[in-house]
Amino acid sequence: MRPVAVIGIGKTAFGAFPDRDLRSLAVEAGRKCMEDAHVKPSQVEAFYLGNFAGPSFVGQNHLAPYIAGAMDITGVPCTRFEAACASSGSAFFHAVSAVGAGLYDVVLVGGVEKMTSQPTPKVTEILAGAGDMCGEGRAGATFPALFAMIARRHMYQYGTTREMLAAVAVKNHANGAKNPQAHMRKVITMEQALGGKPIADPLTVYDCSLISDGAAAVLIVPLERASEFTDKPARVLGIAQTSDQVALDQKEDITTFKAVKEAAQKAYKMAGVTANDIQFAEVHDCFTIAEIVASEDLGFVKKGEGGPYALQGCTALNGPRPLNTSGGLKSKGHPVGATGVAQICDVVAQIRGEAGERQLQRHSLGLAQNLGGSGATAVVTILGAAA
Repeated sequence: MRPVAVIGIGKTAFGAFPDRDLRSLAVEAGRKCMEDAHVKPSQVEAFYLGNFAGPSFVGQNHLAPYIAGAMDITGVPCTRFEAACASSGSAFFHAVSAVGAGLYDVVLVGGVEKMTSQPTPKVTEILAGAGDMCGEGRAGATFPALFAMIARRHMYQYGTTREMLAAVAVKNHANGAKNPQAHMRKVITMEQALGGKPIADPLTVYDCSLISDGAAAVLIVPLERASEFTDKPARVLGIAQTSDQVALDQKEDITTFKAVKEAAQKAYKMAGVTANDIQFAEVHDCFTIAEIVASEDLGFVKKGEGGPYALQGCTALNGPRPLNTSGGLKSKGHPVGATGVAQICDVVAQIRGEAGERQLQRHSLGLAQNLGGSGATAVVTILGAAA
């Protein structure tokens, strides 16, 4: 497999945009990305799109050519990928695989979701479809309920506390307040996080990610051609996608995501690094407990130590291993189909030294972890500065 590099990134702001449609968001991100990479639409050889539920949210099917055509990209393969909240992470994985295999040289990968076109109860119902509808769905379980069970079990097994969950929210809101494209640029206190409106015990509104609209895009090429387009490419050092059971009750241990652990180990092996080498990461904090579990499953800390690690400030901007410098899903926003590619954009921005107020001093090796459902799909990507 030949080495692959990211040569362009582009994102919209994340938020609630009643005057924007799904296609306009995706086109904005795609055009920003092509401009960043100095690539014309006629040079794009394939378009891979991550989108979870465009047909349900906005009533539009056949989304990949629908969006590509609006960017003047025609005559090439245009394919939509669906893997719940890991949809665009999966699209990126398959695009990297295709470029690495030599099928294409210039591939645009996008991710988009327009969620606020539906009322919150309907959004919750649509999102629940990423779980086991025959079991969990029939029982009335939504994702806040499922992750609340994960949190409760983690508390029981490892002594994790509400303060540890709240520390994740406080830190990510602090980071998001420095991100001009974040949905909720709002600093919160520990007291606010602990006293938030109850959603599903022990989770409050401050433990849950946002219902957002938004899009992101990246352009990838073989590493050997990267210098034709940019002087600041980021190399894809390792990447893996794995899967597990969809239903929570089918998992061996609900305090860990087997798919994340397996994807991480494959990505580390491919990159020739260990968890200790990773300087920073964008992880899938759909709920605060998910960031704590991710820090453990990715090998940053031992099992059960993710909560204290967060509470001690180890994952803050000035900590030994910053997590979610973008604000994460919690503050940046979570337009589910866009999240995976947005994470890649955020990691690349850090590697380039373009993260503004959130810029890290150690930023040459980063990781992105994208989760689908309650751990049924996981994509882990390791990116580094190209030599």
